Amino acid sequence: MLSKKTATLLILVMTFLTTIHAEPKTSLDGPKIVSALEENYGERAAKRGTAWLDLMQADSSSSENDELEKVNRFFNMFHFIDDIDLWGVKNYWATPVEFIGVNGGDCEDYSIAKYFTLLELGISDEKMRITMVKAVNLNQYHMVLAYYATPASIPLILDNIDGVIRPANTRKDLIPIYSFNGSQLWLNKDRGRSVANGNASRIKAWRDLRQRMNTAKLKQPKLKLEF
Repeated sequence: MLSKKTATLLILVMTFLTTIHAEPKTSLDGPKIVSALEENYGERAAKRGTAWLDLMQADSSSSENDELEKVNRFFNMFHFIDDIDLWGVKNYWATPVEFIGVNGGDCEDYSIAKYFTLLELGISDEKMRITMVKAVNLNQYHMVLAYYATPASIPLILDNIDGVIRPANTRKDLIPIYSFNGSQLWLNKDRGRSVANGNASRIKAWRDLRQRMNTAKLKQPKLKLEF
């Protein structure tokens, strides 16, 4: 028999999994999400979960750009910290619940949390790509979320380094390498041109993330970020 804790987490995970596979999704069970956050990460995590749920309340007067702005602003308030310091491993893609629970993460975690939250707000998977880039000024790899109003549009970039949402053609500091969403993977051959390259499940870290969501386990951090 499943424990109360495991059952709660399974309900939460199933919601995210239906979103990933673009199937009709159930409504988020706010009280159970908040309860799971408090049980695993504490009272302040539960408060962040409540704020996240409030963020995802439908507002018929909001445009898609409004939704991008509020989601980008919300998650950019979280603490940036490298995986090795937070989780004790070099590369860990946290689920949105883990990211909210521990109050921080690295660039992958920001992008993934924004992606899933915007999906919940009704923005189509086809309009978004989680994008790995080379951050020229930092001379390191980085991850952002790209939003395409139409397939032919220049994407808007949601980034935790530069908190202002800008068109990709103005971000000369970012060189795209590859991108993906719930189903598709693209490789960037040069600026402005990407080529479909199979299913997103080819990315091991993305595949591992989905598998961990399916097991309903929430990882505990090595470092506390409750200041």
